[in-house]
Amino acid sequence: MNIPRLAIAEERYRWWALGVIIIGGFMSILDTSIVNIAIPKMMAVFSVDAEDAQWILTAYMLTMGVLQPVTGYFCDAFGTRRMYLLSLMAFTVGSLLCGIAWSNASMIAFRVIQAIGGGMLIPVTMTIVYRIFPVKERNMAIGIWGISAMIAPAVGPTLSGYLVEYWDWRLIFTINIPVGILGYIAAALVLRETPVHRGSKFDLGGFATSAVGLFCLLLALSKGVEEGWTSAYILGLLYIALASLTLFVVIELNHEQPIIDLRLFADWNFSFSSLVTFMGYGALFGTIFIFPLYFENVRDYSAMQSGILMLPSAAASGLVMPVAAKLADRFGAKPVVLAGIGFVIVSIVPFMYLDMDTTYRTITVGMILRGIGFGLFLMTATVLGMNSVPLAKISRASSLSNTVRQLAGSFGIALLSTLMQNRGIYHLAHNAENINVASIATKNTLVGMEKLLWGAGTPPGATRQMLTYIDNSWLQAGYSPGIVQHKAMAMISGLVQRQSAIFAFDDVFVALLAACILTLIPAAFLRRGKAKPGAAPPPPE
Repeated sequence: MNIPRLAIAEERYRWWALGVIIIGGFMSILDTSIVNIAIPKMMAVFSVDAEDAQWILTAYMLTMGVLQPVTGYFCDAFGTRRMYLLSLMAFTVGSLLCGIAWSNASMIAFRVIQAIGGGMLIPVTMTIVYRIFPVKERNMAIGIWGISAMIAPAVGPTLSGYLVEYWDWRLIFTINIPVGILGYIAAALVLRETPVHRGSKFDLGGFATSAVGLFCLLLALSKGVEEGWTSAYILGLLYIALASLTLFVVIELNHEQPIIDLRLFADWNFSFSSLVTFMGYGALFGTIFIFPLYFENVRDYSAMQSGILMLPSAAASGLVMPVAAKLADRFGAKPVVLAGIGFVIVSIVPFMYLDMDTTYRTITVGMILRGIGFGLFLMTATVLGMNSVPLAKISRASSLSNTVRQLAGSFGIALLSTLMQNRGIYHLAHNAENINVASIATKNTLVGMEKLLWGAGTPPGATRQMLTYIDNSWLQAGYSPGIVQHKAMAMISGLVQRQSAIFAFDDVFVALLAACILTLIPAAFLRRGKAKPGAAPPPPE
């Protein structure tokens, strides 16, 4: 579609372009989380089990992971405007196809098409920002651009829950169509093409080895808890990933035009900022995965309620990011990064003591502090590292940065979910040992469960009184004493399982606190740094 560009003054063009590309970036990240809530509905509609339906999510994630490393080459070879338009078109067409999918297999295939566009949108938009904005305006530009990266994952479950509960689950895909069309027209009218590198050689070996390695690694991370980390399937995937990525490193270090320039890690700030953002995004996406499990599985909140509880964090991040940019311009990036990590550490403390009585207020305050922390340090660290990259390599650096983010999210979710599962099993075994109707442990369990079941202010013995009443009701209903005893033990077992799950969540946040404290170490090694020569924006066509 050939749409003539608008004549926009140079000093205003940058901000117009930023407003346009945020649309595509937000849509891409939103669709990484918006589908989760609708999976049970799709299982019913397509008549498949959870394992088959899970590939609707996995296919999107794997495709994004494989494509992000190669996006830098496409931006250099074909231009960022052309790649943004093609990516947005692919994403919109994929959304249309997902909205009319008639089976689980067709949905998975169409999600791959959607992810082809979605996987390239984020690195392309980041590349555009770094190419058109001068160094003095980058912190603010990335702060505004980064709002989509922080808000979209939290908004996704809320929006999805509303659409699935009150409208139609297919709207989670078809809602992208009008937005995508308007976004395409706006981008075609506003965006200018960046310089194209003629004669660029495609690094086929690097692409093949990175694609195989990342595919197997991401698949292993997504299926590790389900299949078992010591299973032959997971170990095989990890072995192939290790072999492929090792070969990838060898190829890239000896290639004249590598698809991912690993030599970028030789730069001090880029290397340490990548480590900070890896650990930060791992914590971010890990908690986005963990919190709904606590809200919905332990507290029995609906998907809508769970999403609403996540919103304060997203809103806080969105409000703080522009402020973080100004603070970084005035005081330097390093103090802002350290302060942000500090806020995240403080926000985790109340979540280490989660139980059935944890109030909305406590959760909301923790979520706000969490959002402030991530809003302060994630994008600030990213900008500091990217400012160390020469403009000629900015496309490749953007692809590498987003690949790091994708891996961080998968690692965070895999590690926290594995820890939660293992600690849940440990606490269940510990709490349930020697539990029988007559044992002292059972009596102590009943006393301890009063608060869990009834909340604060429970009269002494309320739970035992309730169980005695139920026992008598069962006996009067004609059940034998043995059956009544079995039912009573089943009730105790349910309470023990719930308490064990709460202990497991508490342990996860203790580990998360330790990980965030460790993030202070690479953050302390960040330097003020200066933008590399040639980092001013190129003249537009």
